[in-house]
Amino acid sequence: MYKEIAANKRKTVLIMFVFVAFVALMAWLFSEFLNGPPSIFIGVLIGSLIYVIISYYGGSRLSLTVNRAQEIQKRDNLRLYRIVENLAITEGFPTPKVFIIDDPAPNAFATGRSPQKSSVCVTSGLLEIMNDQELEGVLAHELGHIKNYDIRVAMVAFAMVAVIGLLADIMLRMSWFGGGDDDSDNQLFFILGVIAAILAPIIASLIQLAVSRKREYLADATGALTTRYPEGLANALMKIKKSGSVMKHQSTSTSHFFFANPLKSHGLSNLFSTHPPIDERIKKLQEMGNHA
Repeated sequence: MYKEIAANKRKTVLIMFVFVAFVALMAWLFSEFLNGPPSIFIGVLIGSLIYVIISYYGGSRLSLTVNRAQEIQKRDNLRLYRIVENLAITEGFPTPKVFIIDDPAPNAFATGRSPQKSSVCVTSGLLEIMNDQELEGVLAHELGHIKNYDIRVAMVAFAMVAVIGLLADIMLRMSWFGGGDDDSDNQLFFILGVIAAILAPIIASLIQLAVSRKREYLADATGALTTRYPEGLANALMKIKKSGSVMKHQSTSTSHFFFANPLKSHGLSNLFSTHPPIDERIKKLQEMGNHA
């Protein structure tokens, strides 16, 4: 498990490096084909570095805002808050901030760059259909992500996906106006803009896949070890499989945060999903219970 934590820290650095390299490449293309001064390249590169720093420290709050999460206090939902509090004590780190999303789909996610700066969020639908043992299993899974530093990787990936899509869109729009001295320059820049717009979602998907399916299995195992009751989490997954986890307000850029896939399944979406099949997760948890 400690090897996985170290690997997640390395992944964060790798994702940041790939992002800055990609932005630098696009900045160079802007500078070359718009016949701009070197200051364009330098400015965009510095801007991307600043964005990485801001996303690292502010990505957690942004992900909660995007998903319309509302922070609560203990008096607002004593049941939920006490379960989070008790699990945090068990794990040995401060109680995360607690949020609720008003959505009937049962789901949850955690965010934060470290156990000391973390938040957990559940939907109203999860609170409605889960008993205490099942809810504890889901929340232990989410705190497992925090403990294993999975969230640091997921949070940075979220910020990178957003900006890569924005840059590709800007590049495509600017290609319509050209910028070179002749038509061949304009045509070439337009082609590059189209290619960038096509490649951007693929690159974004690859960044999200840096948060591999393995982290979900690891968080399941961590949560089961924390509660010492794998059946609680397995039963929660069974209920989610039956009711569905697709949310009303969906954000593709934060879908990899969630306990279960919050997006509608379309063809290749399962291939690029960071969530392993629910049946496989249930099977592994049941095997843990049988060997307990």
